[in-house]
Amino acid sequence: MRISELTTYLESWAPLQLQESYDNSGLLIGDKEDEISQALITLDITEGVLDEAIETNCDLIIAHHPFIFKGIKRIGNSHWIDRCIRKAIKNNIAIYAIHTNLDNIHTGVNKKIAEKIGLTNASVLQPKRETLSKLTVFVPVTNKDEVLLAMYQSGAGNIGNYDNCSFQVEGTGTFRGNENSNPTIGSSGKNEEVKEARCEVIVPNHLISKVISSMNKAHPYEEVAHYISPLSNINQEVGSGMIGELNESMKSIDFLNHLKKSMNLQIIRHTELVKDEIRSVALCGGSGSFLLNNAISNKADVFITGDFKYHDFFEANNEIIIADIGHYESEVFTKELLLDALTKNFTKFAFRLSKVDTNPIIYL
Repeated sequence: MRISELTTYLESWAPLQLQESYDNSGLLIGDKEDEISQALITLDITEGVLDEAIETNCDLIIAHHPFIFKGIKRIGNSHWIDRCIRKAIKNNIAIYAIHTNLDNIHTGVNKKIAEKIGLTNASVLQPKRETLSKLTVFVPVTNKDEVLLAMYQSGAGNIGNYDNCSFQVEGTGTFRGNENSNPTIGSSGKNEEVKEARCEVIVPNHLISKVISSMNKAHPYEEVAHYISPLSNINQEVGSGMIGELNESMKSIDFLNHLKKSMNLQIIRHTELVKDEIRSVALCGGSGSFLLNNAISNKADVFITGDFKYHDFFEANNEIIIADIGHYESEVFTKELLLDALTKNFTKFAFRLSKVDTNPIIYL
């Protein structure tokens, strides 16, 4: 298949527009129109992973972490990133990264961690704002249902656990076409009045173009009257981290042992066990110390993430247990997440999980 078939699916699941401003997700090396035969799924891009791709005849690598973040002024052979770029291009291997956009969706990295730990009622810990807009369109009452259906099918009108959501009010629309017009109703040069519905729907910002295109195709008018209003509403389906509950409370030490087993950990760095029992669990794959206050304000008993700095541990302030399990360890199961999603949607294409341990940290 072509790379574009895979990337179209991945970006419908985890839109690139949801990545953080510092990130560099997307197709890093290669052409979307290139043909591919096998894909290798990994957490990181390393020279070892590229060697594995070459040995297994994989012509696409799908990684969680991008290996190109900043502008590259020259490509030599002294730095590992340079060598990876040269090796990928020389061997015609495309590289795609799906990073913070996969972190920020409800069904992404953090949901996988929650499932591994066994949490229920999981929701986004820090939902994002300014990812939604309101689309208002005016349509003849007789065509209202057809236009709304087209918009719904393109991703409009979803609020939490509800879909096909809209607000509608009827009124009178007026217009007069000039000599170059070809009105669906009435004639050019004449004032017309039509019974219309004003329909308002919520649209994720990354779907605005798609929804408007579908709306225009279904709308009977030559010129479609509509406008878009940015919203500051919280989007409950998009954001950082996750919080959920255990089915039953566990003693703190028992929970840490459960965490160690379920996430296949060698070590957990944690603060004092100020909670006798654990029921509410907050978490964030990768570097999540910026979410500590969110975890505390949501009354979590423990906050699981990686990359906590020494002084940041003091910020637990005897209100919560911090459990630092490591960056790699918190995200390694992202490979399984990607494999499961891709194999369900591309049943006749070969995907491989990388066998290379890319963790740069070694424990004695």
